[in-house]
Amino acid sequence: MIIRAKTKGLFQGKPLTEKQQQNSDVNVSEMNDQSTILTSLPRRLVFELTNNCNLSCRMCGRNYADFKPSSFRMEWFNYFIPFFDIVEEVTLMGWGEPTIHPNFVEMLSIIDQHSARKYFCTNGMRLAEITKDLFDYEVDVFGVSIDGATAQTNDRIRLGSDFNKIVASLRNIIKIRESRSLKFPHINFVFCAMKSNLHELSKLVELAFDIGLDEVKVVYLTAFDNRLSDEVLWDHKGSIQKEFNNATEIAHKLNVLLKLPHLPGDDPAGNKSHKDCFVAYRDLFVGSDGFIRPCMSTPDKFFLLDTSKNFFEFWNTLEYQEYRKCTNNEQTMNIACRKCYQSSHCNWNKKEAFIQSGNTFSPKWE
Repeated sequence: MIIRAKTKGLFQGKPLTEKQQQNSDVNVSEMNDQSTILTSLPRRLVFELTNNCNLSCRMCGRNYADFKPSSFRMEWFNYFIPFFDIVEEVTLMGWGEPTIHPNFVEMLSIIDQHSARKYFCTNGMRLAEITKDLFDYEVDVFGVSIDGATAQTNDRIRLGSDFNKIVASLRNIIKIRESRSLKFPHINFVFCAMKSNLHELSKLVELAFDIGLDEVKVVYLTAFDNRLSDEVLWDHKGSIQKEFNNATEIAHKLNVLLKLPHLPGDDPAGNKSHKDCFVAYRDLFVGSDGFIRPCMSTPDKFFLLDTSKNFFEFWNTLEYQEYRKCTNNEQTMNIACRKCYQSSHCNWNKKEAFIQSGNTFSPKWE
């Protein structure tokens, strides 16, 4: 099955409770009505646990911005616990590697006492250490960033990564999942497509099948600096289409879910700055410095989380109201939105989605 990135929906795993469904229905209704003041909670809470990482990937924006180390505080996490039975999902991810946060496993254990799904994206280097926790705390879904179907390619791009260690960890996780006849965790590869690794996509689909993974998700490389401009696929539609067609044929044969971005020039966003975006309705993003941002892929920051305030005091501030009103308006949207590179919502017909050189693409870290 071939799918595209979700712009409104979320991963569907275990059924929602009545309380979750009620909130989600209201949220979708308010989203469709383009309300700027919401009575619903977001459907997803996204916590950037850290902007630190145990790798140094060639294409990561951390190499091209001033990333002052910051770490998500437990007092911020605890503030949101009363909502874990209402929101659909708690996502642990951001600019850094979430599994290196000292309270990562504790957070999984707390979320597991509630109804929300648990999701995180990882570089995979600590999967062996947290394998038991994945099952003890019933992690619903996680993604593993891997940028080649061979150790030579992946480890060249993702400096500090160990392809063979990651694959061995995943094989062990799948072995446990199958031995217990479990449906969780749903696991996908997240592949950053660029000139030097695009040819390995089909082999990565085969590897996912061989390991027993559920999905391969592809995103295009966004270059944050001119040093990576020769790797972007902005003007290589023919090569992309050929490799996507090959990977699609193999995915169909092996029954591996394949999530592909639109081809440059074929994005349904047409000439708009980005696809219709409803992140400021569906998600609440809290950075590792405690600042609330409208989404992960923007330099814009709203304000520092104040745990003494009622949630709706900041969920419906003027900043949020203005963002909801302007994000999809070509005349009034802000500069960052006009140059969107967020993989699910950006317009792959636009060069800015592939090349951010010279743009302010990340927040200033306090």
